[in-house]
Amino acid sequence: MRIRPAHPDDAPAVVSLRTRVLPYLVRGVAPTRQMIMRPPRGQHWTAFVAEVDGEIIGWVSAFRNAGSTRPVGEISLLHVHPEHRGRGIGGGLLTAALDHLTPLRLPLLRGRALPESLPYARRRGFLPSREERFSALALTALPPPAVPPGARLVALSEVDPHHVYEVERDASTDEPGDVAADALTYEHWQADTWDNLGLDREASTGVEVDGVLAAISLVNRDGMRMWSDYTGTRPEHRGRGLATAAKLAALRRAAASGVTVAYTGNDEANAPMLAINERLGYRPVAAQWSCLRETGRLA
Repeated sequence: MRIRPAHPDDAPAVVSLRTRVLPYLVRGVAPTRQMIMRPPRGQHWTAFVAEVDGEIIGWVSAFRNAGSTRPVGEISLLHVHPEHRGRGIGGGLLTAALDHLTPLRLPLLRGRALPESLPYARRRGFLPSREERFSALALTALPPPAVPPGARLVALSEVDPHHVYEVERDASTDEPGDVAADALTYEHWQADTWDNLGLDREASTGVEVDGVLAAISLVNRDGMRMWSDYTGTRPEHRGRGLATAAKLAALRRAAASGVTVAYTGNDEANAPMLAINERLGYRPVAAQWSCLRETGRLA
C-alpha cells in the first residue's frame, strides 16, 4: 500500500471509486481533474490517494475553509474501497491529511463520517456534532412548473455571475451548520462554483422579482446524474415559494437534457430545505455526521 499526493491523471479512478463508495456525491472526471490541477487559491488545498498494486483504493482531501471567519481545517471525503478496509489505509490517509494541516495551526478541524465510522472518528478525536442527510430523486414524474406571481424564471447562463454570488452569499449566512459561511468572497466562490467544469449553467436556474435575482438553484452534473449544489433565497424574499420554483425548474431543465437522477444533501436542522425536497419527491438514501476535533486533541 502506498499513499501519495493525487495527480490530475488520477481523476477517472478517483471518480470511479467515489461512485462505488459514495454514489450520492456527484463530481465528474473533468471537474475532479480541474480540482487537482488547479486547486483554489488561499485554501492550502491538497489531496492524497492510496494505491494497492497500482489501483487507487482510497482518497482524502484537506484544506483551510476560506468561506468562514472562523479558522477551520477541513478533512473531506475520506473513503476507502470496501474490499480494502481494515488494513490501516484510512488511518494512513487521515495521517497524511493531518500532517498537511498541522503547519497551518488551525484551532479546529472538521471531518465527516458515515454512521458506522463514528467509533473510529471518536478514537481519532473527532466528535460527532451534526447529522447531514442525503436524498435522491428520480427525474421521471416531476411536478408541473410553479412560478409565484410577479416572479420570472431565468437560466443562470443569462445572469451576471456577480448576482448569483450575491444571492448565495446572502442566503447562506444563516444556513445551519458547524461553521458559519460568513466570509465567502467572490474570488473563492468563482473558483469553487462558477468556474467548476461540472456546473450546468443552462439547467441552473434563478428567480427574478422586479428585475432582481432573488433565488437560485445550482446544478452540478456528471452524465445522467446531478447534484443540487446550492439552492437558496435572499432573506428578504423568503416565504413566497421562490426556492421551490428555482429548484423545480432546475430539475426539469436537467431532466430535459438527459439527467435521470438528482441528489442533494442538507443539515438535519435545515427544515425549510428538507420540506422543499420532500414536496418535490426526494427520498433519503444516506446520512453522515459532521465531526469536530480541537487541535489540542491531536495525537
